[in-house]
Amino acid sequence: MPMDERHVVTCFLEHGGKIMILRRSGRVGTYRGRWAGVSGYIEEGTSAPEQAWTEIREECGVDSDDVELVREGQPLEVVDSDLGRKWIVHPFRFRVVRPDKVRIDWEHTEAKWVVPDDIGRHETVPKLLEAWRRVAG
Repeated sequence: MPMDERHVVTCFLEHGGKIMILRRSGRVGTYRGRWAGVSGYIEEGTSAPEQAWTEIREECGVDSDDVELVREGQPLEVVDSDLGRKWIVHPFRFRVVRPDKVRIDWEHTEAKWVVPDDIGRHETVPKLLEAWRRVAG
């Protein structure tokens, strides 16, 4: 049986050498309680960069006045055999100009700023560190 394939964006917000990770709430569909970047499904007819901007506006309350796109990374394939799903993760890196404006929505219970090397010390969505490495350079 073929795997269900879904394209998603994962956005890393950075400020002062740290990146923001968010703990997914119990109200989201997958990976509840795990740490992630700002993420979401790429909607039909929408490009990955357009979806990235939509997600950071919706989930963090910031827009192009508050953040700037630094890098779009190569997509990363993540197979989750438990879910029977193949995620195609499109990673993005944004620099936050106004971190005081970041406000998380219902999709997350908390957010924190960590140095990138600390991503692996958290229980994250699959391959979050690899997604970061695609935009870190």
